[in-house]
Amino acid sequence: MSTKKKGRVLLAKVGLDGHDRGVKVVASWLRDAGMEVIFLGRHLTPEQVVKSAIEEDVDAIGLSFLSADHKILLRKTLEEMKKHNLKVPLIAGGVIPKVDIPPLKEIGVAEVFGAGTRVEEIVEAIKSLCGVER
Repeated sequence: MSTKKKGRVLLAKVGLDGHDRGVKVVASWLRDAGMEVIFLGRHLTPEQVVKSAIEEDVDAIGLSFLSADHKILLRKTLEEMKKHNLKVPLIAGGVIPKVDIPPLKEIGVAEVFGAGTRVEEIVEAIKSLCGVER
């Protein structure tokens, strides 16, 4: 019997941004694609996200942003991941200006999905980052 890797993705909202509709939609897309999704909710700190990612043994972390604090919070999350030697892709999504994408990738963010990104593009990229057979 062959066991295919499903891919475990932790999704969360960090900081004070409470708009979570988009991340919940992405969670449902990933579940529909056969992946395991752990949705932590809103108003979390980078430390809480990384601690949960370690406890849940995830293949990737996805953070959603709407309130323009993405640069600071992604940097803090990457620092926390490094501190705990957590080597999984960090993915960002939401309202992120295109001009911010290259600097985010330079500091270690694996992928950035802006508003309006096609469902298939998000699902396929996350599956690839998680090492899921497609």
